[in-house]
Amino acid sequence: MEKQQDFIYTDWILIENQFNPEKLHARETIFTIGNGYLGTRGSFEESYPRALPATLIHGVYDDVPVVYTELANCPDWLPLIVMIDGERFRLDQGTILQYNRELDLRQGVISRSLRWRSPTGKTIDISFERFASLADHHVLGQRCQLTTVDFHGLIEIQSSINGYPENKGFNHWEGLDQGKFDQGFWLHSRTRYSHIDIGMAAKMTISGIEAAMQINTAPGYPSISATFFSEPQQTVTVEKLVTVFTSRDVDQPVLAAQSKLAQLPDYITLRDANEQAWAEVWQQSDILIEGDSKAAFAVRYNLFQLLIAAPRDDDRVSIPAKTLSGFGYHGHIFWDTEIFILPFFTFTQPALARNLLTYRYHTLDGARRKAIHYGYQGAMYAWESAVTGDEVTPRWALPSDYYAEDVRIWCRDREIHISSVIPYAVWYYWRVTGDDEWLRDYGAEIILDTAIFWSSRVEFNSHTQRYEIRSVIGADEYHELVHNNSFTNRIVQWHLEKAGIVNNLLRRNFPEYAEELEQKLHLTDEIRNHWQEIINKIWIPYDPETGLVEQCEGFFQLDDINLADYEPRHKSMQAILGIEGANKHQVLKQPDVLMILYLMRESAEFPYSRKNLEVNWNYYAPRTDITYGSSLAPAIHAILAADLGKTQKAYERFMQAAMVDLEDIRGNANEGIHGASAGGVWQAVVFGFGGIQFTNNQPVAHHHLPPGWTRLKFKLYWRGKWHDFDLHREKGTGKTSATNIQGVIFDLDGVLTDTAEYHYQAWQRLADEEGILFSRQANEALRGISRRASLMLIIGNRRYSDTQIQEMMERKNDYYVELIENITPDNLLPGAVSLLDDLRQAGLKIALGSASKNAHVVVEKLGISDKLDAIADGYSVHKPKPAPDLFLFAAQQLGLPPQQCVVFEDAAAGIDAALAAGMWAVGMGPPERVGNAHIVLPSLAGMTWEKLQEKFRDIALQPTFPTLT
Repeated sequence: MEKQQDFIYTDWILIENQFNPEKLHARETIFTIGNGYLGTRGSFEESYPRALPATLIHGVYDDVPVVYTELANCPDWLPLIVMIDGERFRLDQGTILQYNRELDLRQGVISRSLRWRSPTGKTIDISFERFASLADHHVLGQRCQLTTVDFHGLIEIQSSINGYPENKGFNHWEGLDQGKFDQGFWLHSRTRYSHIDIGMAAKMTISGIEAAMQINTAPGYPSISATFFSEPQQTVTVEKLVTVFTSRDVDQPVLAAQSKLAQLPDYITLRDANEQAWAEVWQQSDILIEGDSKAAFAVRYNLFQLLIAAPRDDDRVSIPAKTLSGFGYHGHIFWDTEIFILPFFTFTQPALARNLLTYRYHTLDGARRKAIHYGYQGAMYAWESAVTGDEVTPRWALPSDYYAEDVRIWCRDREIHISSVIPYAVWYYWRVTGDDEWLRDYGAEIILDTAIFWSSRVEFNSHTQRYEIRSVIGADEYHELVHNNSFTNRIVQWHLEKAGIVNNLLRRNFPEYAEELEQKLHLTDEIRNHWQEIINKIWIPYDPETGLVEQCEGFFQLDDINLADYEPRHKSMQAILGIEGANKHQVLKQPDVLMILYLMRESAEFPYSRKNLEVNWNYYAPRTDITYGSSLAPAIHAILAADLGKTQKAYERFMQAAMVDLEDIRGNANEGIHGASAGGVWQAVVFGFGGIQFTNNQPVAHHHLPPGWTRLKFKLYWRGKWHDFDLHREKGTGKTSATNIQGVIFDLDGVLTDTAEYHYQAWQRLADEEGILFSRQANEALRGISRRASLMLIIGNRRYSDTQIQEMMERKNDYYVELIENITPDNLLPGAVSLLDDLRQAGLKIALGSASKNAHVVVEKLGISDKLDAIADGYSVHKPKPAPDLFLFAAQQLGLPPQQCVVFEDAAAGIDAALAAGMWAVGMGPPERVGNAHIVLPSLAGMTWEKLQEKFRDIALQPTFPTLT
């Protein structure tokens, strides 16, 4: 349990122990409950001056000036007024003697208990409870218990539905009808422009006393009242059940609400069913953290807010940027959902992820209309969308100052990367779930039609002979008109690569459907060839020598900035510098280059590499307005900092994201939950601290837990199976002992044998045939990296098609296979056999970890097959060194955790891969090449397991003893 100001955090329960009117609106957001159909803000049942109560239902949009459409605040089901001898219970009058409010995440229940003394001195204990049923999304429950403390008098309870809700002064509803029945009433309203009907029915029961009941049907505010005389210490229980349907759900929502209400069991039975439904959801989605109670609760809180916003029975809606918890962004849908929120659902609730992505399929026609409007082909997704997928980003921001000028919002026109971000989400949903049918029926059309859009949107620069994308806004919105934004250009390139793969997959597996879809989209060979040309020639401002990616054309020529010069501050850098000032400086609202590195991280595709990440982090992280820029930034920074071993910085950024609403860090929690940040929190825990990567087609953890975390437990869904992860830090030191090594993984070339000469001869022959300069010195740079990566270094800036590259790799391999035909056991390096035998005698498990696809052949010719327990080669994993996948796969084959393995490597890339895998590393060769290893040896000659253990013990005695976590 941890106390923070007037909040107490337990494992599952948020406790507010004092009422602060200044935090009224932020706390209404924080105490939001919901069930995936609707969300209800945490407003008080008895109301409060200036309160912003809201119940928002998925898909219930209505027209509004300037911002086109917004989620309509639906009739309020909360009102429950208590009168004591004519005095109304309200927290802005009388005296609050005790106060406690709790949000129970495990059950999705809010409760509030308090002792209140009226202005005339009457004391009463009141407790409230409410839930939105996860077991039946159309059912809402509310309970109130009253105990008179020091008086006897007349109590009146009035339970209502307020049919006049407002969106900050704008009422979207017209009342159509209402009525009453035994113990209850019903209400029928309709939105003014979209003509969505809502039907609500409610009933109230009183227990603990005899009470006179009366139903009042005042227009738009039906209510039921109960009056009774209460004696001191007498407790009365009031229970209110509400049902709600809209014409999006059924043809006759009023009849549906009445029928549902008539069939409901009692309050306790409904609450128990809700609790059971939550238990099933948490079984898949919970994250357990031990050693940090604040973080443990904060993570669960953010997941709770995502779970209550996810549509379970509706694939024509999606999660708005502010979920269903506030009026911010008017309930519009952004890229927040696909990039930040969706991974949580894909890996823990895939059916919900499918719903969210299918929404994008249903809005394709809106995307096509936008493309036509701007003069393009295919589908161009809206930056902000609602029901139809048409663009609903406001053109103008209207100032509150009478004399200020309106501000043009350019995102609708220029922030177009969303048309590749959605396909990115589609691709990874399919990759994680293997849902071929959904890809066939929905996802493929999204990927292909947006690719057609890009083929019409890019521009060919005949002067430079390259493709460009001009006049855009990248992920960083502080720069409103740039050319060749690296994030946009690279995600488009990636998108077109995957479009070709998906099209080929359809043709191979679903030929009839593929033909039908190609005809529908007018997808021709000419367009497909154009995609490949764009892939080959699109410009990404990248310096291969330094690894630095320029955010956009000319970014490095902008005025530099030192954000420390502006501290302390409480507003964004754009607010300080002005819109034009921010445009002219190297200051970022949110990660841009770092964002594309993050998106390419999982597959280790260009420009992602450990070196590039570090270089670009060092440049862009200090220039990012991480505090008041975008709430999307901290979680991404946390993940990348964790990748770089900056665990403390990663934790700081993670907590900044995790507490953004609970502590109202940005001062805007009143507008609603930061949904993208909540999704980023899950990614920071699982991908950042959990270190999840995908090896041999399954998730593997090589974690780096923050200081204080002793345990991290979660589960992931992958290709039809659930994978449980229970990660621990060794108690006391947090270190993994080098004396606990149980497995040894050897690289092949340069460690057990020297086939480097054969590789060199094969590459030299290929280079000579292609007329490319190549030398032994150049060959040194190829140590430890894959065949493709080696070829890319050799050909440099020369342009070849994918087919030509594949042919050259195969030709080189043929030459190499010819050369190794004559290998014998005599080609083993000195000391190799004796060390292998010594390790076997000591009971250690032994594996080969070689990037070579000929490893099995070489091992057989060397005569050491019987000395190895496992072989991981170039066919075992997709991502080559310096990615850790090869060694992680080898450890998995040995049945050992990474931290119990030591790797022998002769290449820098291999050492980096071993360290990234969380393994011990022994470098073979000169320190300038393998100096990052824990131990450096000139050769294996004379080496034994005993000597190796002694060297590890010497390391353990050093004050800078390395930590493997």
